[in-house]
Amino acid sequence: MKLRNDQNQWGAVAKFLHWIIALGILGNGIWGLLMTGMSPSMAKINVFALHKSIGLTVLALVLLRLAWRAGNRAPRDEPMPRWQRWAAHATHVLLYVLIVAIPLSGWWFNSLRGFPLQWFKLFNLPALAAKNESMGHLAHAVHEYLFWLLVVVLVGHAGAAIKHHVFDRDNVLRRMLPFVRPLPRSSNEGDRS
Repeated sequence: MKLRNDQNQWGAVAKFLHWIIALGILGNGIWGLLMTGMSPSMAKINVFALHKSIGLTVLALVLLRLAWRAGNRAPRDEPMPRWQRWAAHATHVLLYVLIVAIPLSGWWFNSLRGFPLQWFKLFNLPALAAKNESMGHLAHAVHEYLFWLLVVVLVGHAGAAIKHHVFDRDNVLRRMLPFVRPLPRSSNEGDRS
């Protein structure tokens, strides 16, 4: 498996970052939903600290992925109607924006509440804002609403990938799956506008 993308599929680095970020989002999203119902305790503080550390890791990984993508051309688009290609590109942009915005909004919320922010208890990160309880409520709401918007966009993203794999039988999903080779393109595949 090649490290870099080629014209037909994503390379090993892009695939690894895609799937590790996806696992981080899925795990941290479930973790975040479960932790809110915990009663105040030291265990809850530790759970919140882990949630924050995973969120910061996802933020770092998505920034790394964006840097990698900037220096590594994406594979050419699969043949599909223009509206689907436009929707796919718009969805990817929205996904990147949300995956960056959610941990930043959590960091902002954490700062406004005056809590310390550590990455896996290894080092502290600076506050993004001074303590402000009323703004903290707004930041918490923003963090949650962005998460639910991400859930909706991810369902659409995954649904479209599955649709292309099962019904269209094209390479949209295959070229991002690890250890899977794309199907050969037929010479008559065009733009399908």
